[in-house]
Amino acid sequence: MRIPRQNESGARVWVWFAAASALGGCSASPSRSILGSYFPSWMLCALAGIVLTVLLRLALVRSGIDAEIPAPFLVYVSFAIAFTLGIWLAWLA
Repeated sequence: MRIPRQNESGARVWVWFAAASALGGCSASPSRSILGSYFPSWMLCALAGIVLTVLLRLALVRSGIDAEIPAPFLVYVSFAIAFTLGIWLAWLA
């Protein structure tokens, strides 16, 4: 068994301190009360982004543009992320 040198244990303490300091900001996430139960705001924004993406897909299928989209899975995932982040910025800003 190897005994750590003084410098190694001091560096390890600083790494743990830096990690704990960085994670300290994650303690309070914004949440909304819906029917008496608290939901994280990001979850509601993600749900709204998915619903908007489904509505967009229905509109694109109806107009015939959906058949021309290359890699539709990636395109629709990108739309869902864009809608989610847009709603997040509009709601919490």
